[in-house]
Amino acid sequence: MNKQFFIYILFLASFSTFSQNFNGKVIDVFGKPIPDVYVYTIDTDLHAHTNELGCFNLSKISIGQTIKFTKLGYKTLEYKITVLEIVVTITLEDNVFSLSEVVLSPSININSTLTKIDLSTNPVNSSQEILRKVPGLFIGQHAGGGKAEQLFLRGYDVDHGTDIAITTDGIPVNMPSHAHGQGYADLHFVIPETIDKIDFGKGPYTASKGNFATAAYVDFSTKDRLEESKISTEIGQFNTIRTVGLFDLLGNQSKSNAYIASEYIVTDGPFESPQNFNRFNVFGKYTSVLENQTKISFVGSYFTSKWDASGQIPMRLVENGTISRFGAVDDTEGGFTSRTNLALVIDKMIDETSSIKTNAYLSKYDFTLFSNFTFFLEDPVHGDQIKQKENRTLYGFNSEYNTKIEFETFNLKWQSGVGIKVNAIKDIELSHTLNRNEVLQAIQLGDIDESNFFGYVNTDFQFGKFTVNPAIRLAYFKFNYQDKLNPNYKTLANDKIKLLPKLNFSYAQNEKINYFLKTGIGFHSNDTRVILQQDKEILPSVYGIDLGAVLKPSTTLLINGALWTLYSEQEFVYVGDAGIVEPSGKSKRWGVDLGIRYQLNDYVFFDFDANYAFARSVDEPQGNNYIPLAPNFTSVGGISIRNYNRFSGGIQYRFLGNRPANEDNSVIAEGYFVTDANLTYQVSKRFSLGIIIQNLFDTAWNETQFLTASRLQNEPQPVEEIHFTPGTPFFAKIKASYSF
Repeated sequence: MNKQFFIYILFLASFSTFSQNFNGKVIDVFGKPIPDVYVYTIDTDLHAHTNELGCFNLSKISIGQTIKFTKLGYKTLEYKITVLEIVVTITLEDNVFSLSEVVLSPSININSTLTKIDLSTNPVNSSQEILRKVPGLFIGQHAGGGKAEQLFLRGYDVDHGTDIAITTDGIPVNMPSHAHGQGYADLHFVIPETIDKIDFGKGPYTASKGNFATAAYVDFSTKDRLEESKISTEIGQFNTIRTVGLFDLLGNQSKSNAYIASEYIVTDGPFESPQNFNRFNVFGKYTSVLENQTKISFVGSYFTSKWDASGQIPMRLVENGTISRFGAVDDTEGGFTSRTNLALVIDKMIDETSSIKTNAYLSKYDFTLFSNFTFFLEDPVHGDQIKQKENRTLYGFNSEYNTKIEFETFNLKWQSGVGIKVNAIKDIELSHTLNRNEVLQAIQLGDIDESNFFGYVNTDFQFGKFTVNPAIRLAYFKFNYQDKLNPNYKTLANDKIKLLPKLNFSYAQNEKINYFLKTGIGFHSNDTRVILQQDKEILPSVYGIDLGAVLKPSTTLLINGALWTLYSEQEFVYVGDAGIVEPSGKSKRWGVDLGIRYQLNDYVFFDFDANYAFARSVDEPQGNNYIPLAPNFTSVGGISIRNYNRFSGGIQYRFLGNRPANEDNSVIAEGYFVTDANLTYQVSKRFSLGIIIQNLFDTAWNETQFLTASRLQNEPQPVEEIHFTPGTPFFAKIKASYSF
């Protein structure tokens, strides 16, 4: 009997030793929770991540095992288990940024790691530069500094956001059925100094991402707290002044944080007709961790901008000397816009392995843009100026449940979510105008109500080093439009359901190499006015496949690469004389992505990205199937120095190759190679001075280009040729910052 009792006790001890949970919380030296810490065992495949509250859970942990805690910007900590405690608290100390802290794992988003590296080694200086932190993503400005940039990625001329889904703090940036372009994404309301993390993914492989997430998605997250308050001023050429203020409101409290940030910019730009550009931003955020394992965040922001523009100018006038590269044909272009955002995020821990996250948002948005793409082609007397205008309310919410279940042979991570996005647009307008003031003809005028209900399920089945990720998203759209130019009142309506499956695989061979295969279907919606007034596809699909690997051959070298292909059921084509983008036929693309990050020592960092894309229309004959403005080859790279003898800075290049400007490739949109540089000296603990230089070598480059038919008032016939917006010449700014 005693022997049996002894064996029973040993069995219980063995079960206890090898089957106990190891729970805990990771905090910084101020007692604040640290999310996204990678927690793993040295000798097994067991791993976890801390959530928004800094909490983690590991199961099947035994006495004697060593647990590692690692995150970029913190010292790696090893914890040896001597007693299986119910809950432990781990404190991580700040550390000099080091690539050695990066651990490869299928559960780690390597894309977020790359942008974290780039943000740390080469901080952004403007809202435009934020998007350039996404490898392979190029931007171009072509109607003054207040208009959203034109985007290029993976062989797509994305226009202003048609095939890239962008959010910030869970608030959608893209605007469907926008007055200027489908999926219009104006990110200028973001103050770059408040950005903490950029999460992105290329291709339609993520179930939690919906409309416009075809070529990629990009999620921006702002900081929960400021390390210190700061004011800075930049003064530069072209009557440029930028001031930024970051003000911590609560100090180093362990459970609550609050701050306000503001930004004001004025500049005339390099153009002969001054831009008279001004932008004002104010942003506030409050975050608190409650006693019941709940984290709440409240965000509020306001943005307004006004500008004049010289527009796109015809190449013939520059070549014959009529105007300079920075001249204008119609300098009455420009516009004004504003946006107000409110958002609430609640993170709730249900138990050690389950949590729920809910966010709700409300945005008020106004937009007015004046453009003249064709000069006197349509109206030889008054000119072809158009006005695009709208007044929008955007609101919605989504709630996501996460849990983890462990079985004998595999682990299951489960993520499911539901939500709604509503866009209510009043008086969306397209008009023919004169000198901004007089409406010559109302072309379109109406009200739009567009609702998107969605739900998704995402699962990760982890079999040791192998992970299978099946997922599915269900989307329902309801479109309403009231045409105010129609004398008879009528609501045009339509709806559509979309089912979007995903299936991804990954294999972690070891800590030096991970492989992945991604497959999935995404979509972009069409403009409500196009859907209801023309026989066009409502929710055209994009089918994608990615095959690649992430390698870490040494502690200071990180390499990632992928072969990819995308097939689109519908292409969007720019129509210059109307200033709109129209749906077209099918397209196919394939390409190669390559990224390299290398840390020479504690101070010097190298980055390099190269992206090749082959893009063709499917329905057109060979030789006449090029996709206008689709980028073929792009590359960015540079060297950065951080905190070396009080100096920080870097030199970065970006290269965009020649592209076809029309379907038969008979007209070329010329590429460019531009170099930027910056240098900062920390004069004292609180005061720093720096210089920022765009286009260091004063390259003459065309930022955006379109093949457009236009006619001047003295020309008898229209001429079709490249029209362009010149890129910024050598542009230097001095920056002074004071911390307190």
